Amino acid sequence: MKTAMSITLPQAPRRSLVDSAIDAIRTQVEGGAWNVGEKIPTEQELAGMLRVGRNTVREAIRVLSHAHVLEVRQGDGTYVRSNVDAAEIMRRVGRSSLRDHFELRAMLETEAARLAAHHRSKADVALLRSLLKRRGERRDHELREAFVDADIEFHEAIARISGNAALAELYRYFSSAVRFYMLSALDERDLPMPGMDPHETVVDAIDRRDAEAAAAAARALSAPLIKALETSDGSVG
Repeated sequence: MKTAMSITLPQAPRRSLVDSAIDAIRTQVEGGAWNVGEKIPTEQELAGMLRVGRNTVREAIRVLSHAHVLEVRQGDGTYVRSNVDAAEIMRRVGRSSLRDHFELRAMLETEAARLAAHHRSKADVALLRSLLKRRGERRDHELREAFVDADIEFHEAIARISGNAALAELYRYFSSAVRFYMLSALDERDLPMPGMDPHETVVDAIDRRDAEAAAAAARALSAPLIKALETSDGSVG
């Protein structure tokens, strides 16, 4: 274990001692100061590094333990369980630009469509056509939220049909950000949103088991929107 003498942490600002302590400890873990499986300094040592009270450190450790970043072993100490905080990653995704978001979404959906073309069944294709019909065009829905939810349901189905459980779970987890950013994009009336025809092209390629055509069609869905966002900062906040 690295001792308190080997690492100097920035003092936590007064605005939010617990949040700042969480950020400081997480930064050390992500940066490799304490590796996965390694015991971190004691509460007292961390309190000295951060120049905060032990109660503040204890609460920060509790939060990071709940996030599965740290593991408290009673009578032994606290160990690094993971150098990735999934919830924090999603918060960072939430602070990214519209363009960054739709570029990432295009990557996931391209590979999902490619794999779905290999693994689809006739029932899968029928489901996709049903979900796509439910999605329709934006004008088919009284509420934009209903349109966005139907669009997400369609793309999540492709991810499941891909046969890659990790990709399907990642896309499902990513869906909360997908929903937020689609609603944000719909607020920008000049941004081109893909309609039914390009979505039907994706399903048709999956139905034919044409993996490359499915991938190309999925990639093309977001291409006009991404291009439009290249001329603006595309930020949300």
